[in-house]
Amino acid sequence: MKKTSIVLLFILVSFATKAQQTEEELKKDLKEKKAVISKLQGEAKSIQSKLDALPGWKKGAFGTIGGNISGFKNWYARTAPNAAAANIGITFNGYANLIEKDYFWRNSVAINLGWVKFDDKDDPTDSPDFETATDVFNISSLYGKRLNKKWALSALGEYRTTILDNFNDPGYLDFGVGFTWTPTNNLVVVIHPGNYNFVFSSTDTVFESSLGAKIVADYTAKYDKLSVKTNLSMFQSYKSSDLSNWTLTNSLGYTLYKGIGLGFELGLRKNKQEALNNALGNFDPVTNPTQVTPTFSTVDNKLQSYWLFGMSYAF
Repeated sequence: MKKTSIVLLFILVSFATKAQQTEEELKKDLKEKKAVISKLQGEAKSIQSKLDALPGWKKGAFGTIGGNISGFKNWYARTAPNAAAANIGITFNGYANLIEKDYFWRNSVAINLGWVKFDDKDDPTDSPDFETATDVFNISSLYGKRLNKKWALSALGEYRTTILDNFNDPGYLDFGVGFTWTPTNNLVVVIHPGNYNFVFSSTDTVFESSLGAKIVADYTAKYDKLSVKTNLSMFQSYKSSDLSNWTLTNSLGYTLYKGIGLGFELGLRKNKQEALNNALGNFDPVTNPTQVTPTFSTVDNKLQSYWLFGMSYAF
């Protein structure tokens, strides 16, 4: 019996030792495999970088759809106990770039559209329809003749407006010439000291075209499952700072499964002409006789912003 116990103990110790060795071997094997994967990922990124640098057309796009709906019936904690609400937003960012040894032609389009609805069922004057919340349309085309690997003589055409409400009222068309700096495949910086900012509007007393300098910085990249686009478009008028403006947009898209994922976009803008036009639209001396007529010198040029978070799709 004693010999049997010793044999069983020896067998258990052997199994435990073998199991321990197996675990250590598995951990070592896993570490080696991870090192191989890391090396292959580095090589894949290097190959992709070389592919991106090859001449020819480079195309891509991604967008975001966000939305929510809600309904209330006899929810007495609310001011409007019977109501329906909804919010829908869509963004799209696309580009088509022709990259050659001696020249390039870069084209991009950015669209952000949003609708919102709040229907108070107990208010017969309340509209049940969707109203425009966000309305952004931007298209640009940049041609450059290379001076060297990073600098080029360039010409840029850029058009910005709204397409759901007040199309081309206002609309901004920039056309100018100067230089473009491309330090990497993903970053493009446009510096055009000679640029004319055409402004189209039915309100001639507020909006005015002028000559000035144009600066555009665009960063577009894809990191595995993450798509990134940041664009700064700035115009500095030589005539008056009141006619200057800038717009910054930041877009992110993360793919979770077969192109579907999460997306986020943030837009910021400063435009004194739009601020004054909005203030004049709300100016009513009849109901408020003491109100002073807004001017460029008195208007509060607040920072404009919008953001959208929702499902995204990478094309």
